[in-house]
Amino acid sequence: MAFAYIIVDMKVSDPARYKEYMAAAPAAVAAFGGEYLVRGGRHEVMEGDWQPSRIAMLRFPNMERAQAFYDDQMYRSVRAKRDGATEFFNMVVVEGVSAPV
Repeated sequence: MAFAYIIVDMKVSDPARYKEYMAAAPAAVAAFGGEYLVRGGRHEVMEGDWQPSRIAMLRFPNMERAQAFYDDQMYRSVRAKRDGATEFFNMVVVEGVSAPV
C-alpha cells in the first residue's frame, strides 16, 4: 500500500491568525497517522512559471487516512482557525509510488 501526500501552497495574509492554525493542526494530522515533511522553509523554482508562496507537505499511511483526516470534525474545527488568515490555500492529495519490497 502506498503512502498518500497532501501538498499545500498558501499565501499567509494574517500571520498572527495563521499561527493559531499552525498550533492546532499537528494534533489533527497525528490523529490520522500523518506527519509533516515540509512546513514552510526555503524553496526555489527549478522549472516552470509556478511561484509558490509557502509550501507544506504531509505524509499519511494511505489515501483513505488522508481523506479521513481532511473530513474529520477535528480538522474541520482547525480549518476554521485559518479563516481570514490566508489570501489563498490550495491543497491536493496524491498517492505515492508503491515501491517493491
